[in-house]
Amino acid sequence: MSLFHPHSCSNSFISVSTDCGANPTADTNSSNDLCFKDSKQRIKKMFNQIELSVSSYDTAWVAMVPSPTSHRNPCFPACLNWLLDNQLPNGSWGPCRPHPLLIKDTLSSTLACVLALRRWGVGEEHMTKGLRFIESHFGSASDESQLTPIGFDIIFSGMVEYAKDLNLNLPLRSTDIDALFHKRDLQLRRENSKGREAYLAYVSEGIGKHQDWEMVMKYQRKNGSLFNSPSATAATLSHLPNSVPTLHPFHVFPRLCMVETVESLGIGQHFREEITSVLDETYRCWLQGEEEIFLDLPTCALAFRILRVNGYDVSSEALAGFAEEHFFNSLGGYLKDLDAVIELFRASQMIIHPNEQLLEKHISWTSHFLKQELSNTSKCAYKHKQNIMQKVNDALEFPHYASLERLVYRRNIVNYDVDDTRMLKSSYSSLSIGNKDFLRLAVEDFNACQSVYHEELKQLERWVREKRLDKLKFARQKLAYCYFSAAATLCSPQLSDARLTWAKNGVLTTVVDDFFDVGGSEDELLNLIQLVEKHDLDVSIACCSEEVEIIYSALDNTISEIGEKAIAWQGRNIKTHVSEIWLDLLRSMLQEAQWSKEKAVPTVNEYMRNGYISFALGPIILPALYFVGPRLSEAVVKSGEYSLLFRHVSTCGRLLNDIHSFKRESMEGKLNAVSLHIIHGTNSVTEDHVNQELKHLIEERRRELHRLVLQKNDSIVPRQCKELFWKMNKVLHLFYMKDDGFTSHEMANAVKAVIHEPILVDQL
Repeated sequence: MSLFHPHSCSNSFISVSTDCGANPTADTNSSNDLCFKDSKQRIKKMFNQIELSVSSYDTAWVAMVPSPTSHRNPCFPACLNWLLDNQLPNGSWGPCRPHPLLIKDTLSSTLACVLALRRWGVGEEHMTKGLRFIESHFGSASDESQLTPIGFDIIFSGMVEYAKDLNLNLPLRSTDIDALFHKRDLQLRRENSKGREAYLAYVSEGIGKHQDWEMVMKYQRKNGSLFNSPSATAATLSHLPNSVPTLHPFHVFPRLCMVETVESLGIGQHFREEITSVLDETYRCWLQGEEEIFLDLPTCALAFRILRVNGYDVSSEALAGFAEEHFFNSLGGYLKDLDAVIELFRASQMIIHPNEQLLEKHISWTSHFLKQELSNTSKCAYKHKQNIMQKVNDALEFPHYASLERLVYRRNIVNYDVDDTRMLKSSYSSLSIGNKDFLRLAVEDFNACQSVYHEELKQLERWVREKRLDKLKFARQKLAYCYFSAAATLCSPQLSDARLTWAKNGVLTTVVDDFFDVGGSEDELLNLIQLVEKHDLDVSIACCSEEVEIIYSALDNTISEIGEKAIAWQGRNIKTHVSEIWLDLLRSMLQEAQWSKEKAVPTVNEYMRNGYISFALGPIILPALYFVGPRLSEAVVKSGEYSLLFRHVSTCGRLLNDIHSFKRESMEGKLNAVSLHIIHGTNSVTEDHVNQELKHLIEERRRELHRLVLQKNDSIVPRQCKELFWKMNKVLHLFYMKDDGFTSHEMANAVKAVIHEPILVDQL
């Protein structure tokens, strides 16, 4: 059984268009190259200097902190001066990127700034303009369609109360103020829980003189802050002088976000040095138990996932503190922090050890939570909310072991928001979150790679015609899908030899599979095997049919071509090894044909010993390993590690195929792993029971495969080569997610997305 048996797809091609130029001229190409280089340099600098947008709301609260030596003077006069210098023309202070759905945020920021000015008796004109803005926009404070900052009902009411203490008359009706206090009181009377306690500590500035400051101090971090929140920290410092030092810089999470961004957009290869530096520093913090990582769920989950994927030795026990009951008793749980749950869900899929039941439990509750949120969420006009729900949907629909790189890159590029503004107690943005340079570089890189793929597919189409494979009436012609699996995973333009080797052998395994299955007689099958064994016979005499002659000629030519090409990569001809790989496959297919002819019923073990080879991944993966970079010695190729990698991925493929094809093959009178388990089991064994057993076995093999790929110690197979086995595993799981191989309209669209259709982005 060959992996590749899809429907055909169209070869449409759409021209590229970006602001760096789209006309195929020398001047345009030069301009594109310059844009490309400039974007890379700006991104490189961002790795060393993470910048968040200035929060006028938090700045105002810090400005209100009195000096420890004189309560008549501000502790941070520079913050007060910033407020005086940065009022907007309409009288407000607020988001650096105004949005019609951020009026609540602007009201909160403006009132905080007015209070800070009033606190120190400066900026009378600024206060007047600010109060005028609050009066004219106050209706938005109760508008449910507005995006609401965290704790708005408590904090805004608390600031109104503080205004009274400062003898500041707000231009608000008493009925409106009473309504605000009523909403605040409802929130404060909610049922007590640990999560609610953390929430009340987080919004301390809104509770003010009514706050239990001793309780608040339980949440102080080693860096002195409360939840890394400047406003909560400043409010605490105002009420408990000298108890809370200035907030320390927050480094780990934004840098990990940078790594995640460039990797998820397909441009990580341009920043390997910067990425390695971030990962090494993060691992150092991990080993030292830095609370910046371990007290924050999104940071801990993201660090765990990225470090583990990159081969760092990190224990899943670090995620023990984020079990379901702990999460819902935390600030993030109380706020239903979707971003945090998504990160934990994705991190928990990185199971590589049998004893990581903790991660299994995390997968269970986070997936349930995300599905509920997805079903309960109504449509929202705000882009970030839409992006979050898209992330939820993608995380649930495409697990990490079924996500092909080029499809992921395209999806992330298309959904990327260069103006991504997020909301905590006030809105914020960062160049490391939303940035045109990321998008421009990603689009240019994606489309440049795609043009290479398009030309390679044309070359392969000529190869099919030259080898007369299109003349074989019994054979499925599935070149586009065979090449798609290569292009979607072996992305770099420099890996052309690997992609072509993968795709050609994919086509040939499909042809040979059809020949052994329906196209050839027993004499023809034996004849083909004998020809490959001797490989120096006169084809015109030795072939017993035209079909055998076409197949053998294509096989022999391809094997020789691969052997010759490998000299440049490996310093030796690998023709003998490639021939052995093909012979193993042909003999295993012959065994299956003989079982079918004789109506023999092999044991499950006999079937699987033969079946993982007959699934036909050997000629696709193994020769391609020679073309990804590292030199492979005979010792590596004959090692137990190499064999295990191949056995695991092939077993996964064989079982996935057999589960999905069971009904069809049963109708055709063919045996497979499912039917053999039923035959050799007890009378009570059902198809559903067997399928569950086999899915569990697939999961075990997949995780063991991943462990071998990530393993650094006691490994002799180079990481780049091991990655190919994992990439094929992703192909298999994607192909068999719904149907028996390529039978869906979505798969045809995936081929077009990777090979034929450039990305056109309006945001550039």
